[in-house]
Amino acid sequence: MMLQYPLLWVTVMLPIALGVVAWPLKSKSGLHALTYLSAASLLAPLLIVVAMYAAGVLEAGSLVDPLYFNLTRYSIGTIALGIDGLSAPVIIGLSIVTAFVAVYSIKYMETRIAEMEEAGESPPSFGTYILLYDIFAATMLGLAYSTNLVEFYVFLEGSLISSFLLIAFYGYGDRRRISLLYFVWTHIGAVVFLTGALYLGFLVHSFNYLNVINGQLVSVGSVEYIGPSAATIIAALLLFGLFVKMAVFGVHMWLPYAHAEAPTPISALLSPNLIGLAGYAIARFVIPLFPTQMVDWRDFLLGLAFTTIIYAGLVSLRQTDFKRFLAYSSISQMGYMLLGLATLNAYGISGAMLIYLSHAIGKALLFTTAGVFITEAHGLRDVGKMGGLARRYPLVAALALFGFMNLSGLPPSIGMWSEIYIVLGVVKSLLFINMATIVGISLLLIVALTVTASYSFITMRRVFYGQPRSKIEAAEKVDSFKLSMLAIAIFSVIFFLAINPITAGLSAAVTHVVLLSGLGGGA
Repeated sequence: MMLQYPLLWVTVMLPIALGVVAWPLKSKSGLHALTYLSAASLLAPLLIVVAMYAAGVLEAGSLVDPLYFNLTRYSIGTIALGIDGLSAPVIIGLSIVTAFVAVYSIKYMETRIAEMEEAGESPPSFGTYILLYDIFAATMLGLAYSTNLVEFYVFLEGSLISSFLLIAFYGYGDRRRISLLYFVWTHIGAVVFLTGALYLGFLVHSFNYLNVINGQLVSVGSVEYIGPSAATIIAALLLFGLFVKMAVFGVHMWLPYAHAEAPTPISALLSPNLIGLAGYAIARFVIPLFPTQMVDWRDFLLGLAFTTIIYAGLVSLRQTDFKRFLAYSSISQMGYMLLGLATLNAYGISGAMLIYLSHAIGKALLFTTAGVFITEAHGLRDVGKMGGLARRYPLVAALALFGFMNLSGLPPSIGMWSEIYIVLGVVKSLLFINMATIVGISLLLIVALTVTASYSFITMRRVFYGQPRSKIEAAEKVDSFKLSMLAIAIFSVIFFLAINPITAGLSAAVTHVVLLSGLGGGA
């Protein structure tokens, strides 16, 4: 379906325009108003997706913005924006989290800027924060809308540079060194990814991974006609670059430092949203463009996924810093996303997209929980000094529990559906394989799920229950700070109950990708 108006471009450009207006402002009331307007503009993609689900558009087709740029004569392809059943869960997660974390940012960042000024520093203004935040949020939406590798890379650079500046300006600890570490690692991934993309574009004279045909998005499909050697090299370059972004085991080292020391609202976007977009990219164009290579590497990818889940989950249990614990749990969750993708079937890939949504909501709740204690309990981050906090923060404790339920796949969180689809994908991938492999992978899956439940609920107990391990005078005050967290949790329940349109859209889009790639039948 072709839209009548360029609404998708508006949802990308409007937040940035509001950020530009906010940048020079000094008035607190004006900045607050622009923050709420930014939040409203970031919520618009959710409303568009919901309307398209209600109209049945995404269950059998896609939505395409009418404003596009045909650069075929320059061997670039078409620069267009669109939404289909595969990208819709990603856009839902991005829209909900970026909108409500923007509201959450008001109290948090004013406190953080005042704290920095009291320490004798001169941080950039809150207006600068709004501008960078809006660029970060809007470019992530652009990544989910994109149909072309050049377009994807431009939005990727926008998200990386804006997040780098946010950490450098407003982060904690040795923030300049940490932000530089983040910048170097993520740009190593970006350069490797770009090398593969340029090589592909040079060979096929187009960077499209989705074509717009009769107002619908259609996957380009396999490009393995370029030759097995070239296809293998390009697929390896694209995958490695995306693995760095995704922070899977072996190239994960940057994430615990960056996410732990970033300002908490940015951690709430970095960890669930930005790193998960790499997994979305694998489903969006690596699998359909290079199906033979993905089949050849499936065993390796499954092993890497289980290693990431279990290693990061066990390491997270050793963390005493709450935000660092959350960073390692994010790595573990990316292992689940990779596990779903590695199954190369419609159940698993659908589960990976649902993991994106459940992780976005769950981890946003948990990072904002950490931010409440940092803001209201004198920078409290040490889990060893917590305990008994549910008595003073009953609402925050309930929301944190719901965040952990999303990670562990418990109802009524949407995380339950994501884990069901992942398990179904793994089971389907095991059919007709020898018994030893079936038993081995089944045991690994049991261990992985056990580790996830362990780090979730052991940490929940250590933080909120038992005897207090430090004197905390603060008491819970329900304000917009916590209401924004509550709104995120409510959306998880809504989509848990209204899962049918999401899974129907996913099934249609993923089955098309799987069949087009010659990987077998759908769900």
